[in-house]
Amino acid sequence: MLREEANTMTSPENREPVAVDAQQRSRFGAVRKWLPLAILVLFMAIAFSQGLHKELTLSNLIMQRQDLAGFVDQNLFLAVAAYLLLYTCAVALSFPGASLLTIAGGFLFGWWLGGISTVFGATLGACAVFLVARSSFGEVLTGRAGPFLSRLAEGFRANAFHYLLFLRLTPVFPFWLVNIAPAIFRMPLPSYALATFVGIIPGTFAFAFIGSGLDSVIAAQEAASPGCAAAGTCEIDVSALVTPQLLAAFFALGIASLIPVVLKKLRAR
Repeated sequence: MLREEANTMTSPENREPVAVDAQQRSRFGAVRKWLPLAILVLFMAIAFSQGLHKELTLSNLIMQRQDLAGFVDQNLFLAVAAYLLLYTCAVALSFPGASLLTIAGGFLFGWWLGGISTVFGATLGACAVFLVARSSFGEVLTGRAGPFLSRLAEGFRANAFHYLLFLRLTPVFPFWLVNIAPAIFRMPLPSYALATFVGIIPGTFAFAFIGSGLDSVIAAQEAASPGCAAAGTCEIDVSALVTPQLLAAFFALGIASLIPVVLKKLRAR
């Protein structure tokens, strides 16, 4: 009997490797949780410090339009792949001026090919940010959330697809913020990706259509001020191209996306 008890007892020497192994697993889990965010922040810091975000301007697009158009004509598949990768990285790094990139896509590839390429690129970039946010500070914020935020998260998850669809359709909040918020509320990735893909289609194709007609705007500017395109001094106000009627249409689509949520709540009463 005493021998059996002695055999079942664990000596301090045997317990010590178990504790060390648990510490190593804990450290590995922390590294795995925060490493994606650290890499993303590092790339963001490098990109912004090198001024890459300042290259995304309408003036640069106008100045380089002939070279870019020639490259697209000779290497359409490669050009689309490069644009898709560029847009994905721009969204993942939260670069400002995504609308300018969308206009550039419509200008270079036409409204249809430019629009669909932008939708895929923006969705991939948004999913990358979502996964990074969910794997790192999303768990921390969710774990420390108070009662109000917990109830808000539960309400969001109950109708996550329609809420996110509304946020994507209506240009109210910054794109990067809408990428992160669903991760904090632990929205499923498939629903997030689908709502993002569908929700950005109207706005994306609207800007791509604007880009497809940019040549006529540049020609008018050249007629008024010869040589402005090559010098990068053509005065084209992108905000003037986004009319109040267009914004009203986006809001109308956003309100329509919430109709199923309202009906669901009415039926629950």
